Amino acid sequence: MSQFAVEAHQLVKKFPARPGTGDKPLEGGSASSPKKKRWELWKKQPKAMFTAVDGVDIQIQRGEIFGLLGPNGAGKSTTIRMLCTLLEPTSGIAYVNGYDIVKSANDVRRSLGTVLAGERSIYWKLTGRENLEYFAALYHIPSAIAKNRVEELIERMELKDRANELVEKYSTGMRQRVAIAKALLARPPILLLDEPTLGLDPQAARNLRELIAQLKLEGHTILLTTHYMEEADLLSDRIGIIDTGKIIALDTPEGLKRRINQKEIIRLEVTGWQEYIGEKLSALSEIENLVALRQDEADLWEVNMQAHNSRALLPKLVECISQNGTRLVNMNIVKPSLEDVFIHLTGKALRD
Repeated sequence: MSQFAVEAHQLVKKFPARPGTGDKPLEGGSASSPKKKRWELWKKQPKAMFTAVDGVDIQIQRGEIFGLLGPNGAGKSTTIRMLCTLLEPTSGIAYVNGYDIVKSANDVRRSLGTVLAGERSIYWKLTGRENLEYFAALYHIPSAIAKNRVEELIERMELKDRANELVEKYSTGMRQRVAIAKALLARPPILLLDEPTLGLDPQAARNLRELIAQLKLEGHTILLTTHYMEEADLLSDRIGIIDTGKIIALDTPEGLKRRINQKEIIRLEVTGWQEYIGEKLSALSEIENLVALRQDEADLWEVNMQAHNSRALLPKLVECISQNGTRLVNMNIVKPSLEDVFIHLTGKALRD
């Protein structure tokens, strides 16, 4: 058996690009130009292709948590869907638990527990217990074993008091716990968790992170995607950063942060922020990778940038910012975080 739980070599996925406005089918017709069905027009169009995943190479060790990070549209979810056999690669090859994702798809599925972001993977008109019993039957788990396993997972996921209530009455966090319990039913060695804490309140997210760390201690290999940098930093043994379908960096969280240790991170809080101020600051040769994000409070912005010498830059910063109603509320010089590394490599924040 391979030493790697998951490995991909030059994995590529292409999709037909959506036709531009000039390619839209005609809405009307006449005797000389009869109305055609949409598929007939599409059939005659040359099919331009969009590359969502472009030569991805990944090797995930058994027993590690591997974080896959990237901005929206970077190729994270497409990669996950290929690895769990929901999409077939255009080219390249990948193995999960030693099985080829195309040639041995059934063996791959038996090796995986998957929780995909934004998908309703459990039935809301069933109770939590009924969901687990139903999926245990789909997984062909013998009834006696399934009964015990369902009860164990209900206890572990702290669902016992409400296991007999319809899932539609559950909170988002409880539904996510049922989805993870479903993924664990067949005791797969590998878990694919696509943004598992998305939309959870802080306490529910913390509980789920503790569960993920515990699952690693029990020997599970976990491929994790997340939009929360602190979560990736806390949980991941190694992190791959994907952008425009390519892996552009792969290292431990500390190894990634060492890449920009020579730079200082300047973090400002301002009110009255204007886009043109960001353009003026970005034009300064001393500044790199400026990103401005609106905070929850009204008109409060966090502005992050990288520089080699913050002290020498300070007068120019104050001059650019303190005008036309913009006010500097706070400024800090901080050590690089994983978010700063991400901005340095991609030029954008993870939430972009």
